[in-house]
Amino acid sequence: MNDNKLAIEATDLTVAYQEKPVLWDVDLEAPEGVLMAVVGPNGAGKSTLMKTILGLVPAAAGQVRVYGKPYEQQRHLVGYVPQRGSVDWDFPTDALDVVTMGLYRRLGWMRRPGKAERAAALDALDQVGMADFADRQISQLSGGQQQRVFLARALVQDARIYLMDEPFAGVDATTERAIIGLLRELRRQGKTVLVVHHDLQTVPEYFDWVTLLNVRRIASGPVAEAFTEDNLRRAYGGRIAFLRENGQPPGAADHEPQLELSSAGALNQ
Repeated sequence: MNDNKLAIEATDLTVAYQEKPVLWDVDLEAPEGVLMAVVGPNGAGKSTLMKTILGLVPAAAGQVRVYGKPYEQQRHLVGYVPQRGSVDWDFPTDALDVVTMGLYRRLGWMRRPGKAERAAALDALDQVGMADFADRQISQLSGGQQQRVFLARALVQDARIYLMDEPFAGVDATTERAIIGLLRELRRQGKTVLVVHHDLQTVPEYFDWVTLLNVRRIASGPVAEAFTEDNLRRAYGGRIAFLRENGQPPGAADHEPQLELSSAGALNQ
């Protein structure tokens, strides 16, 4: 990781829906090569942050830079995995075609994918354990299998930055293991990965950086520094209670946090 090389930099970012702020004056720095969780309660603006970085949602104020330039100039460097629930899975296409769509930006819309593109798509499916399902209609896949197909679509782009919106939501244990293995491999390759995440207990295990968000940025940095009880309480308010042993805070090297969440604090955006 190159701490001096910022993959993503957001400055004074403000986003509003119908004049109601969803993100307010957010600053964010993601150094190259980090695996960052973006966490916060319902309505914190986590998905909005992702979509604003991607230019899918306009900012009312502030700016986003990808390797020092506007996203529009760097979009070829960024891969995106949306929330599975936002996708029309009844669209009549198979898994291989979905992954091949990740290459259209490189090909251009006038050029049809050839053998090389199909081989790249099959390789991406193989990386997520889905090569045997290449010809399967996406509507016939389980939720976890669908998620892995979308991860393969992002992989085939060979991006330098990956934005993933709740990739672990609603998946089985096998898929969760496959996803975290993939994230770690991307980090090993020096890629930068930002993940909207809802399971606080796995943050210290899965990620090396974390951003806590609740409309405003509460804290951001290495997990050992930012993922503290004080910052979590600031992000979640009174809706979170800690079960600690030996006084160890969340993120301590010899103790993973155990958290109790009240029904008011269910974490899923």
